Amino acid sequence: MEVELPRPLLFLPRRKSLVRALILSLGAFALSLRLAGFPHIENLHGSSWQFLPLLIGLWGMAETARCLERRWSLYHAGILLLLYANLMILAMILFLVVYS
Repeated sequence: MEVELPRPLLFLPRRKSLVRALILSLGAFALSLRLAGFPHIENLHGSSWQFLPLLIGLWGMAETARCLERRWSLYHAGILLLLYANLMILAMILFLVVYS
């Protein structure tokens, strides 16, 4: 007899998850900074892999948008704030792609 352990919602892509959305967005931002050479700001350089964090950031924004509800509530307002934060993350990643 096998015991099947439940999987966390983080690994179920068909279910809505704000945690997954935040991990994707913040991870994409951290990866973009790292690819641009962030710890040594005087040595900023471009990378041909900079498009990858941009795609991951878009995926994170889509995951955040999936969590919106139809009715207005404080939860809905919080999700809108997270969408604006994701937009800023995408703008910073795009700046690093163009600038570096």
